[in-house]
Amino acid sequence: MRIPPLKSIIAFESVARTKSVNRAAEELGLTASAVSHQIANLESKIGRPLFTRMGRGLVLTPIGEQYLSEVTGSLADLSRATERAANQSEVDILRVHSSPSFGLMWLLPRLTSFQEMNGDIQLNLACSYEDVSFTGGYYDVDIRYGYGYWKDVEVRTLRNEYITPLASKDYLAKYPIKTPEDLLGQRLIFSETPLVKWQQWFGRHGVAAAHTAFDFSFDRSYMSLETAALGIGIALESTLLASVHLQRGTLVPVFDELYAVEVGAHHLVCPPQNADLPRVARFIEWIEKQLGPKKT
Repeated sequence: MRIPPLKSIIAFESVARTKSVNRAAEELGLTASAVSHQIANLESKIGRPLFTRMGRGLVLTPIGEQYLSEVTGSLADLSRATERAANQSEVDILRVHSSPSFGLMWLLPRLTSFQEMNGDIQLNLACSYEDVSFTGGYYDVDIRYGYGYWKDVEVRTLRNEYITPLASKDYLAKYPIKTPEDLLGQRLIFSETPLVKWQQWFGRHGVAAAHTAFDFSFDRSYMSLETAALGIGIALESTLLASVHLQRGTLVPVFDELYAVEVGAHHLVCPPQNADLPRVARFIEWIEKQLGPKKT
Protein backbone atom coordinates (compact mmCIF):
# COMPACT_ATOMS: atom_id res chain seq x y z
CA MET A 1 0.00 0.00 0.00
CA ARG A 2 1.31 3.44 -0.92
CA ILE A 3 1.93 5.99 1.85
CA PRO A 4 -0.96 8.48 2.16
CA PRO A 5 -0.25 12.16 1.46
CA LEU A 6 1.61 13.77 4.37
CA LYS A 7 -0.92 16.62 4.54
CA SER A 8 -3.67 14.07 5.25
CA ILE A 9 -1.68 12.50 8.09
CA ILE A 10 -0.93 15.95 9.56
CA ALA A 11 -4.62 16.87 9.39
CA PHE A 12 -5.53 13.58 11.07
CA GLU A 13 -3.08 14.18 13.93
CA SER A 14 -4.34 17.71 14.50
CA VAL A 15 -8.00 16.62 14.59
CA ALA A 16 -7.15 13.68 16.88
CA ARG A 17 -5.33 15.98 19.31
CA THR A 18 -7.82 18.87 19.32
CA LYS A 19 -10.90 16.62 18.94
CA SER A 20 -12.31 19.23 16.59
CA VAL A 21 -12.19 19.83 12.84
CA ASN A 22 -12.63 23.58 13.39
CA ARG A 23 -9.76 23.84 15.89
CA ALA A 24 -7.54 21.75 13.64
CA ALA A 25 -8.40 24.03 10.73
CA GLU A 26 -7.38 27.10 12.75
CA GLU A 27 -4.13 25.41 13.77
CA LEU A 28 -3.26 24.40 10.20
CA GLY A 29 -4.45 27.57 8.50
CA LEU A 30 -7.02 25.68 6.42
CA THR A 31 -10.78 25.71 6.08
CA ALA A 32 -12.81 23.17 8.03
CA SER A 33 -14.01 21.63 4.76
CA ALA A 34 -10.41 21.19 3.59
CA VAL A 35 -9.51 19.38 6.83
CA SER A 36 -12.60 17.18 6.55
CA HIS A 37 -11.63 16.40 2.97
CA GLN A 38 -8.13 15.30 4.07
CA ILE A 39 -9.59 13.04 6.78
CA ALA A 40 -12.03 11.52 4.30
CA ASN A 41 -9.18 10.85 1.87
CA LEU A 42 -7.14 9.18 4.59
CA GLU A 43 -10.05 7.01 5.75
CA SER A 44 -10.69 6.05 2.11
CA LYS A 45 -7.03 5.10 1.70
CA ILE A 46 -7.03 2.99 4.88
CA GLY A 47 -10.50 1.58 4.29
CA ARG A 48 -11.57 1.99 7.91
CA PRO A 49 -13.16 4.88 9.87
CA LEU A 50 -10.71 6.75 12.12
CA PHE A 51 -13.25 8.85 14.05
CA THR A 52 -16.73 8.61 15.48
CA ARG A 53 -18.76 11.69 16.33
CA MET A 54 -19.75 12.13 20.00
CA GLY A 55 -22.01 15.14 20.54
CA ARG A 56 -20.12 18.09 19.11
CA GLY A 57 -16.72 16.43 19.26
CA LEU A 58 -14.82 13.63 17.54
CA VAL A 59 -13.50 10.49 19.22
CA LEU A 60 -10.91 8.15 17.74
CA THR A 61 -12.00 4.65 16.84
CA PRO A 62 -9.74 1.79 18.02
CA ILE A 63 -8.13 1.81 14.55
CA GLY A 64 -7.68 5.57 14.85
CA GLU A 65 -6.05 5.21 18.27
CA GLN A 66 -3.58 2.67 16.91
CA TYR A 67 -2.83 4.72 13.81
CA LEU A 68 -2.25 7.88 15.86
CA SER A 69 0.24 6.16 18.17
CA GLU A 70 2.18 4.81 15.20
CA VAL A 71 2.33 7.96 13.07
CA THR A 72 3.05 10.39 15.91
CA GLY A 73 6.65 9.27 16.31
CA SER A 74 7.21 9.31 12.55
CA LEU A 75 6.00 12.90 12.24
CA ALA A 76 8.26 13.97 15.10
CA ASP A 77 11.22 12.18 13.46
CA LEU A 78 10.56 14.04 10.19
CA SER A 79 10.47 17.36 12.00
CA ARG A 80 13.73 16.68 13.84
CA ALA A 81 15.42 15.56 10.62
CA THR A 82 14.38 18.80 8.95
CA GLU A 83 15.67 20.81 11.90
CA ARG A 84 19.02 19.03 11.83
CA ALA A 85 19.36 19.67 8.09
CA ALA A 86 18.55 23.37 8.55
CA ASN A 87 20.65 23.91 11.67
CA GLN A 88 24.26 24.24 10.58
CA SER A 89 25.58 25.64 13.87
CA GLU A 90 27.45 23.59 16.44
CA VAL A 91 25.01 24.60 19.19
CA ASP A 92 22.46 21.93 20.08
CA ILE A 93 19.02 23.42 20.75
CA LEU A 94 16.93 21.99 23.59
CA ARG A 95 13.32 23.13 23.46
CA VAL A 96 11.50 22.82 26.77
CA HIS A 97 7.87 23.63 27.49
CA SER A 98 6.79 24.06 31.10
CA SER A 99 3.82 24.95 33.22
CA PRO A 100 4.25 28.66 34.11
CA SER A 101 4.73 28.38 37.88
CA PHE A 102 7.40 25.70 37.54
CA GLY A 103 9.13 27.55 34.73
CA LEU A 104 9.15 30.85 36.62
CA MET A 105 9.89 29.66 40.15
CA TRP A 106 12.00 26.53 39.68
CA LEU A 107 13.62 26.55 36.24
CA LEU A 108 14.51 30.21 35.70
CA PRO A 109 16.50 30.63 38.94
CA ARG A 110 18.58 27.56 37.98
CA LEU A 111 19.36 28.38 34.35
CA THR A 112 22.85 29.59 35.24
CA SER A 113 23.58 26.17 36.73
CA PHE A 114 22.35 24.45 33.57
CA GLN A 115 24.43 26.72 31.35
CA GLU A 116 27.57 26.16 33.39
CA MET A 117 27.19 22.38 33.09
CA ASN A 118 25.94 22.34 29.48
CA GLY A 119 27.51 25.26 27.68
CA ASP A 120 27.11 23.62 24.27
CA ILE A 121 23.31 23.43 24.59
CA GLN A 122 21.02 26.37 23.89
CA LEU A 123 17.92 26.05 26.07
CA ASN A 124 14.73 27.53 24.63
CA LEU A 125 11.99 27.73 27.28
CA ALA A 126 8.29 28.36 26.67
CA CYS A 127 5.56 28.40 29.32
CA SER A 128 1.81 27.97 29.06
CA TYR A 129 -0.98 25.97 30.65
CA GLU A 130 -1.48 23.70 27.64
CA ASP A 131 -0.02 20.20 27.33
CA VAL A 132 2.00 20.46 24.14
CA SER A 133 1.87 17.97 21.30
CA PHE A 134 5.13 16.30 20.37
CA THR A 135 3.93 15.33 16.92
CA GLY A 136 5.38 18.41 15.25
CA GLY A 137 8.77 17.58 16.72
CA TYR A 138 9.34 21.13 17.95
CA TYR A 139 9.46 20.50 21.71
CA ASP A 140 11.83 17.96 23.21
CA VAL A 141 10.44 17.95 26.75
CA ASP A 142 7.29 19.14 28.51
CA ILE A 143 7.10 19.69 32.26
CA ARG A 144 3.47 19.18 33.17
CA TYR A 145 1.37 19.62 36.28
CA GLY A 146 -1.29 17.14 37.33
CA TYR A 147 -1.79 13.47 38.05
CA GLY A 148 0.49 12.10 35.34
CA TYR A 149 -1.99 10.08 33.28
CA TRP A 150 -0.77 10.66 29.72
CA LYS A 151 -0.65 8.11 26.92
CA ASP A 152 2.16 7.31 24.50
CA VAL A 153 4.78 9.37 26.35
CA GLU A 154 7.44 8.69 28.95
CA VAL A 155 6.53 10.24 32.31
CA ARG A 156 9.09 10.91 35.05
CA THR A 157 7.55 12.32 38.20
CA LEU A 158 9.73 14.87 39.97
CA ARG A 159 10.53 13.73 43.49
CA ASN A 160 10.69 15.52 46.83
CA GLU A 161 7.58 17.67 46.36
CA TYR A 162 5.43 18.38 49.41
CA ILE A 163 2.39 20.54 50.10
CA THR A 164 2.67 22.39 53.40
CA PRO A 165 1.67 25.73 54.97
CA LEU A 166 4.27 28.42 54.19
CA ALA A 167 4.64 31.93 55.57
CA SER A 168 7.21 34.68 56.00
CA LYS A 169 9.27 34.88 59.18
CA ASP A 170 7.81 38.30 59.93
CA TYR A 171 4.27 36.98 59.73
CA LEU A 172 5.03 34.11 62.10
CA ALA A 173 6.81 36.44 64.52
CA LYS A 174 3.71 38.60 64.62
CA TYR A 175 1.24 35.71 64.73
CA PRO A 176 2.81 32.69 66.50
CA ILE A 177 1.30 29.38 65.39
CA LYS A 178 1.76 26.16 67.30
CA THR A 179 -0.95 23.78 66.06
CA PRO A 180 -3.10 23.35 62.93
CA GLU A 181 -6.07 24.69 64.89
CA ASP A 182 -4.22 27.99 65.30
CA LEU A 183 -4.51 28.51 61.54
CA LEU A 184 -8.27 28.96 61.71
CA GLY A 185 -7.89 32.52 62.96
CA GLN A 186 -5.19 33.48 60.47
CA ARG A 187 -5.13 35.06 57.03
CA LEU A 188 -5.10 32.06 54.76
CA ILE A 189 -4.30 32.29 51.06
CA PHE A 190 -6.31 29.95 48.86
CA SER A 191 -4.55 28.39 45.87
CA GLU A 192 -6.73 26.75 43.24
CA THR A 193 -3.96 24.62 41.73
CA PRO A 194 -2.34 22.38 44.42
CA LEU A 195 -3.40 18.74 44.50
CA VAL A 196 -3.98 19.18 48.25
CA LYS A 197 -6.05 22.21 49.26
CA TRP A 198 -6.81 23.66 52.68
CA GLN A 199 -9.95 21.56 53.25
CA GLN A 200 -8.07 18.31 52.58
CA TRP A 201 -5.08 19.44 54.62
CA PHE A 202 -7.23 20.31 57.66
CA GLY A 203 -9.03 16.96 57.34
CA ARG A 204 -5.72 15.08 57.28
CA HIS A 205 -4.70 16.69 60.54
CA GLY A 206 -7.95 16.31 62.44
CA VAL A 207 -9.20 19.88 62.30
CA ALA A 208 -12.99 19.58 62.10
CA ALA A 209 -13.88 23.23 61.64
CA ALA A 210 -12.19 24.00 58.34
CA HIS A 211 -11.52 27.62 57.45
CA THR A 212 -14.32 28.75 55.11
CA ALA A 213 -13.35 32.34 54.26
CA PHE A 214 -10.09 33.31 52.61
CA ASP A 215 -8.50 36.73 52.45
CA PHE A 216 -6.93 36.01 49.07
CA SER A 217 -7.58 33.48 46.33
CA PHE A 218 -5.33 32.86 43.33
CA ASP A 219 -5.38 30.54 40.32
CA ARG A 220 -1.58 30.60 39.96
CA SER A 221 0.82 29.12 42.51
CA TYR A 222 3.47 31.79 41.98
CA MET A 223 0.93 34.48 42.96
CA SER A 224 0.07 32.66 46.19
CA LEU A 225 3.74 32.19 47.06
CA GLU A 226 4.70 35.77 46.31
CA THR A 227 1.79 37.03 48.41
CA ALA A 228 2.87 34.86 51.34
CA ALA A 229 6.48 36.04 50.94
CA LEU A 230 5.23 39.62 51.31
CA GLY A 231 4.02 38.72 54.81
CA ILE A 232 0.35 39.09 53.99
CA GLY A 233 -0.82 35.60 54.88
CA ILE A 234 -0.19 31.85 54.86
CA ALA A 235 -0.15 29.79 51.66
CA LEU A 236 -0.66 26.04 51.36
CA GLU A 237 1.74 25.37 48.52
CA SER A 238 4.41 23.23 46.93
CA THR A 239 7.86 23.14 48.49
CA LEU A 240 9.23 22.41 45.01
CA LEU A 241 7.85 25.66 43.61
CA ALA A 242 8.82 27.53 46.79
CA SER A 243 12.36 26.12 46.86
CA VAL A 244 14.10 29.44 46.07
CA HIS A 245 12.02 31.26 48.69
CA LEU A 246 12.88 28.54 51.21
CA GLN A 247 16.59 28.77 50.41
CA ARG A 248 16.56 32.55 50.80
CA GLY A 249 14.45 32.47 53.94
CA THR A 250 11.71 34.66 52.47
CA LEU A 251 9.34 31.78 53.22
CA VAL A 252 9.53 29.11 55.91
CA PRO A 253 7.36 26.08 56.72
CA VAL A 254 4.85 26.86 59.45
CA PHE A 255 5.18 23.33 60.88
CA ASP A 256 7.71 20.52 60.79
CA GLU A 257 7.76 17.73 58.18
CA LEU A 258 5.03 15.72 59.93
CA TYR A 259 2.50 18.22 58.56
CA ALA A 260 3.79 18.14 54.98
CA VAL A 261 1.86 16.04 52.44
CA GLU A 262 3.97 14.39 49.75
CA VAL A 263 2.63 14.72 46.21
CA GLY A 264 3.70 13.75 42.70
CA ALA A 265 2.42 16.86 40.96
CA HIS A 266 5.10 17.84 38.44
CA HIS A 267 6.23 15.50 35.69
CA LEU A 268 8.90 15.52 33.01
CA VAL A 269 7.16 14.24 29.87
CA CYS A 270 8.58 13.32 26.48
CA PRO A 271 8.12 10.71 23.73
CA PRO A 272 10.25 7.59 24.34
CA GLN A 273 12.44 8.39 21.33
CA ASN A 274 13.22 11.86 22.71
CA ALA A 275 14.62 10.44 25.93
CA ASP A 276 17.46 8.94 23.89
CA LEU A 277 18.54 12.30 22.49
CA PRO A 278 21.81 13.40 24.19
CA ARG A 279 20.52 16.92 24.91
CA VAL A 280 17.39 15.51 26.56
CA ALA A 281 19.33 12.91 28.53
CA ARG A 282 21.66 15.63 29.84
CA PHE A 283 18.69 17.85 30.78
CA ILE A 284 17.08 14.99 32.68
CA GLU A 285 20.38 14.22 34.43
CA TRP A 286 20.73 17.87 35.42
CA ILE A 287 17.20 17.99 36.85
CA GLU A 288 17.85 14.80 38.81
CA LYS A 289 20.93 16.40 40.41
CA GLN A 290 19.00 19.55 41.25
CA LEU A 291 16.24 17.57 42.95
CA GLY A 292 18.72 15.64 45.08
CA PRO A 293 18.23 12.16 46.57
CA LYS A 294 14.83 10.90 47.56
CA LYS A 295 13.91 12.10 51.04
CA THR A 296 12.96 9.46 53.55
